[in-house]
Amino acid sequence: MNIVSLLIGLIAGAVLALAAYILIRRSILRGKREEILEKAEIEAEKIKNDKILQAKEKFLSLKAEHEEFVNNKNAQVREAESRVKQKENTVNQKLGELDRKNKEVENIKSSLKGQQEALKRKEEEFDRRIEQANRQIESIAGMTAQEAKNQLMENMKAEARTEAQAYINDTIDEARLNAAKEAKRIVINTIQRTATETAIENAVTTFPIDNDEIKGRIIGREGRNIRALEAATGVEIVVDDTPDAIMLSAFDPVRREVARLALHQLVVDGRIHPARIEEVVAKVQKQLEDEILETGKRTCIDLGIHGMSMELVRLIGRMKYRSSYGQNLLQHSREVANICAIMASELGLNPKIAKRAGLLHDIGKVSEEEPDLPHAILGMKLAEQYKEKPEICNAVGAHHEETEMTSLYAPIVLVGDAISGARPGARREVIESYIKRLKGMEDLAAAYPGVTKSYAIQAGRELRVIVGADQISDQQAEVLSGEIAKKIQDEMTYPGQVKITVIRETRSVAYAK
Repeated sequence: MNIVSLLIGLIAGAVLALAAYILIRRSILRGKREEILEKAEIEAEKIKNDKILQAKEKFLSLKAEHEEFVNNKNAQVREAESRVKQKENTVNQKLGELDRKNKEVENIKSSLKGQQEALKRKEEEFDRRIEQANRQIESIAGMTAQEAKNQLMENMKAEARTEAQAYINDTIDEARLNAAKEAKRIVINTIQRTATETAIENAVTTFPIDNDEIKGRIIGREGRNIRALEAATGVEIVVDDTPDAIMLSAFDPVRREVARLALHQLVVDGRIHPARIEEVVAKVQKQLEDEILETGKRTCIDLGIHGMSMELVRLIGRMKYRSSYGQNLLQHSREVANICAIMASELGLNPKIAKRAGLLHDIGKVSEEEPDLPHAILGMKLAEQYKEKPEICNAVGAHHEETEMTSLYAPIVLVGDAISGARPGARREVIESYIKRLKGMEDLAAAYPGVTKSYAIQAGRELRVIVGADQISDQQAEVLSGEIAKKIQDEMTYPGQVKITVIRETRSVAYAK
């Protein structure tokens, strides 16, 4: 019991002590809270006073700025008002001056009106006097004023016409004299400044060989190789007793060149038989076409001609293997181009256009299109087709006066062509007529159906006609040779006689796969 009572007493004492501690703690906290609140109130009052002071200072600053802005605006307004007043004074002065000038103008108008009326009265008086004078003159002369005027005009016209005609005749005579002298000077200078070549074209090419063994291999067994070569190239191959040489005879320089190059490759290669011959000839023909194009390009570069169509360049290259009256066509065209350029420079024209027209003037001679047309007209059509300038086309077409000349370049090309062809040694008429005859003979035979190729050989004494075996029979080949012979006899002129040989081959080809 005592222990329990003691424990209860201890607990009660502890509780009382805890209660006393809590009361004391609350009293301390209450004192601190009041102290904190008092400090907060003092700090807030201080902040409020500082903010009020800052607001007053900002207000005073803004007020000062506003007053300064207002003062500036007022000054600008006063300045603008001053300028307006000044302009108003100036306008008033100008209005006063304008009123004064208007009054002066009115006074001048009234004065002029009076003078005009006086002048009108004087004119009426003058017209009356003129009319009276005219009536007196008409009565004296016996004709009206209009009749006298017409007669005077007719007399003046006749006199002026006579004087003008005399002046025109004098001018024309002087121009003709000067033009003839100037033309002779230009032509002479041009001829002197142009290097020329003589005609050296022929119808035979010599092919050198090392020994007679090669000659026998070219002929082949029973002549099969030489026949195959002649059939493939259209060139007559003359193998005679001439040592170390074989003659290639044909009027067409392209064919002779193909035969020469093919023979060279065959001899170097060593394999000579009909199949190989046809293969090499086809290859050489392709190589020659490439060489023709390269020759055309090189010619244009040498002459300083640019921007020309590749087809025209190819035709220019073909000129190397064509002759005109024994004169090499490419050399002739180059010579005409240089002559035309020199003459155009002397006349103050564009030498490049003249040179281009001179180079192209005979382009129709190497074209395979429309052979019935004159070469000048055909050349003009080709130039137009490949977008050459109109003055160049006209110069090409008019250089033989087969069409109207429309520019000064046309007579220049005409004269250049004449200078190049008319000088001594430039041309041989015989070779041209000979080539024309042989070409006509080939074309005549090629016009028959079934004919694949035709070649004139032995200077035109033999015509070899190759026909397709699937189109012409042996009997028809015999008939064809007779028909061609009769047509040549009826339509062509030639010396001696012409042998027509129709060749019909049958080939059988198979492939082992």
